[in-house]
Amino acid sequence: MKKKNKKSKSNLKKWIRQIHLYLGLVTGAIVFVIAVTGCLWVFQEEIKMLTNDLPEIEKRDASILTPLEAKALAEEELPGRYVHGTLYAEENEPIEVIFYELEPEFYQSVYLHPYTGDVLKVENHMTGFFHFILDGHMYLWLPHEIGSQVVGWSTFIFFVMLVTGIILWWPKNRKMKKQRLSFDWKKSTKWKRKNFDLHSVMGFYVSFVAVVVVFTGLVMVFEWFASAVYKGMGGEKEVVFTIPDNTSGTFKATENPPIESLIVDLKKEYPEAVDLEIHYPYTDSSSIYVEVAYHDGIYYTADYRFYDQNTLEEIETPSIYGIYEEAGFSEKVMRMNYDIHVGAIAGLPGKIIAFFASLICASLPVTGFLLWYGRKFKKKSPRLRTRELEFT
Repeated sequence: MKKKNKKSKSNLKKWIRQIHLYLGLVTGAIVFVIAVTGCLWVFQEEIKMLTNDLPEIEKRDASILTPLEAKALAEEELPGRYVHGTLYAEENEPIEVIFYELEPEFYQSVYLHPYTGDVLKVENHMTGFFHFILDGHMYLWLPHEIGSQVVGWSTFIFFVMLVTGIILWWPKNRKMKKQRLSFDWKKSTKWKRKNFDLHSVMGFYVSFVAVVVVFTGLVMVFEWFASAVYKGMGGEKEVVFTIPDNTSGTFKATENPPIESLIVDLKKEYPEAVDLEIHYPYTDSSSIYVEVAYHDGIYYTADYRFYDQNTLEEIETPSIYGIYEEAGFSEKVMRMNYDIHVGAIAGLPGKIIAFFASLICASLPVTGFLLWYGRKFKKKSPRLRTRELEFT
């Protein structure tokens, strides 16, 4: 009976090894790209801050540009383009007017002097190193419809590989456990053994972080997956960002539209905010939505407020994106997803962990391929080659 159990376990592990191998060979190159680009993306905000060439604005005893004034001035710079929103940061920083269109994708910003309205800079977010990195991380530089699916399902396969890798790593006894938890290298240790240790030991330690990174990645890639996770935690709201309609009906044009006074009111209400982003209504019936950020580089704590175009009465959203402090457990977890994914949830130490975890994940397809190649094309011993020659 024991022999039968041992044989069945051996067969099961053999099948798991085959699954792990072939999934790795199919998706190895894709996982490598996703991991390397993810690794490079982690510190993009810190690097952008260091390379920021915008001038510092001297504070004046004067009124800053209103949302509609900023919008009109920026539209002169990029006529015919859709203004997504205007971001008001610290008092010594320019006002950023953001233009965004989905099809064909257009994403640029016009930076204005908050007092004079002078154009300080026009930035194209669709170019540059970090846009290239993000495009590779999310779409493998393929058309978005195709690339997102390839990345999504490759990420799912990598999740399966992490699970099967842990099963394969699990030692039979205490002695083997000790060997697989550390590098026991000597001068005589061959590179094949070192490569095996790099794959198994490093893979085991990184798997705990990698599972979290991969899981949060799947939440961002697949809407159905995000919905299933949220509902599984007992959530009842909409996972997709939703802008509610005005309660007062369609917008009624006036000489001084209510949106003009909104930034002044918000600055008084949220003096601790690091920036306020006002988004212009998409239609005459949709509300104005405002994103209130309290921390640089952290997004989950932001408040999303929605205001009637005619009355500035606050409107409740049916989605998980509302006031953070009023959110339930499941809503807060879902909103933390991106910050967990890049490690920002734990500040700089978290980002450092995410950086090295991604780097190690990128090495796993390489060391795994070398393991397979070394076994598949293993050099035959001289004695065996001599015997083969005798039969030719």
